[in-house]
Amino acid sequence: MLDMACFNDLVSLSELSSAIDGSKGWTGIRQARDALQLAAENAWSPAEVGFRLLWTGVAELGPVLCNPPIFDLNGRHLLTPDLFDPVAGVVGEYQGEHHFERGQRRRDITRETLIRDHGLELVERVAGEEPTRFLIRLRSAYARSRRLPASERRWTLTQPPSWTPTETVAQRRALPPHLRKALLANRSLKDAA
Repeated sequence: MLDMACFNDLVSLSELSSAIDGSKGWTGIRQARDALQLAAENAWSPAEVGFRLLWTGVAELGPVLCNPPIFDLNGRHLLTPDLFDPVAGVVGEYQGEHHFERGQRRRDITRETLIRDHGLELVERVAGEEPTRFLIRLRSAYARSRRLPASERRWTLTQPPSWTPTETVAQRRALPPHLRKALLANRSLKDAA
């Protein structure tokens, strides 16, 4: 729920941290501190939050970034994956039901090629899937990424000067109305539910 509050720019993690620090004796404050340690400001859906917690909490891999823009070495935007371990070069994509529609599946296959062509390793988590199956694939993706020479990595997280960042609550809140409308048009409370 905290991730989705951040998604909707209702609270930032620093704001919550300040509130927790000022409420030491409150009932439930320990759970609030625990939630703060697990939260991220740029998760886009509850499914992504569960995906991230399975990856980092159960598999104990990562840490991972939520929806970071990834660029080629010339500064062109390649993709914004659901999850990304920038040290290992492992991209995680959550595949909900709409990913099985013919048109979306074609786009996903093209995206997979783009990912691999730039020296990234892909792992997918399928909606409704037994977690153990995903964890096996996740460990395999990490093993493959370790075998990839650094010279094959043709991507960066360095944003070009023309890029407008929106990864944090503060960045999104600072957007002027016209950019907020253009860059965050698909974000709404109903999307996070």
